[in-house]
Order: sequence, then C-alpha cells, then structure tokens
Amino acid sequence: MSNTLTVNGQDHTVDVDGNMPLLWYLRDVLELTGTKYGCGMSLCGACTVHLDGNAVRSCMTPVSAAFGKKVTTIEGLSPDGSHPLQIAWIKNNVPQCGYCQAGQIMSAADLLERNPDPSLDEIHAAMQGNICRCGTYLRIRSAIQDAAKSMQEA
Repeated sequence: MSNTLTVNGQDHTVDVDGNMPLLWYLRDVLELTGTKYGCGMSLCGACTVHLDGNAVRSCMTPVSAAFGKKVTTIEGLSPDGSHPLQIAWIKNNVPQCGYCQAGQIMSAADLLERNPDPSLDEIHAAMQGNICRCGTYLRIRSAIQDAAKSMQEA
C-alpha cells in the first residue's frame, strides 16, 4: 500500500501496511521519537499527536487514517521550543521524568486551539486522558494557564 501524508509540514510517501499504527510509522520509519509509546491501548496519552489539528492517540490510529492529512508531532509544534506551552512547561518546572510530556503538551495545544481561555475545570476535563506517573498535574495545569495567558497577550 502506498500513499502520502504530511508530517510536520513535510510530505512523505508511505509504503507500509496501512494498518500499522501511526505511532510506529512516526517513530520507526520517520525516526521522530518525541512521540512516546505508553500503553498501546489509547489510555495514557503519551502517544498524542495532531491529525488535521485534532489530538489523536497515535498508538491506535492506523497510518492509513493519516493519508492525505496533516500530522503534527511534538517536533513540529515548534522545532525551536518557542511555543507558549513549551515555554510555560519550563517556567513551571513541569517535567519530572519527562516521558509523558510530549503527549501532555500536544493535548494541551489542542485544548488551547479550541478554547483559548479555559477554566481550571475545562483544563482538567481536557487533560484527563493523559496520565503522568510522576504526578505533576498541578504544574501541568499551571503551565496551561500561563500559556493561555501568554497566547492571549500576543
């Protein structure tokens, strides 16, 4: 099966089984390792990427579902780390082990794209599907609030 998809603004000809999870295509074929494998069952959020601007779990999304669409990974969110969420993550000292952080940031970016001024309850609801084993949830929520404020001021 051969088709194309756009990942982080670059077109790629895909020549793998269309049932291959998008996660493995990104990591193993394109070597974009920022997207992490967590549970493999769409439960933890570590593998979150954007597909045409919407957060999806790449571990359960077949690569064929991305044909003709735009995929954004953590590497494509802001290659130089200048996205307001990335800046707020550092400012709030969010990462501990860091494993879940790419998925957390991608879910948060989806939230802020849809709702530029979320309440704490809306942040909690939007981020509920992302698990952080280190328990940095309060710092994550603070970083999202800071990023939202920064984005509104820009």
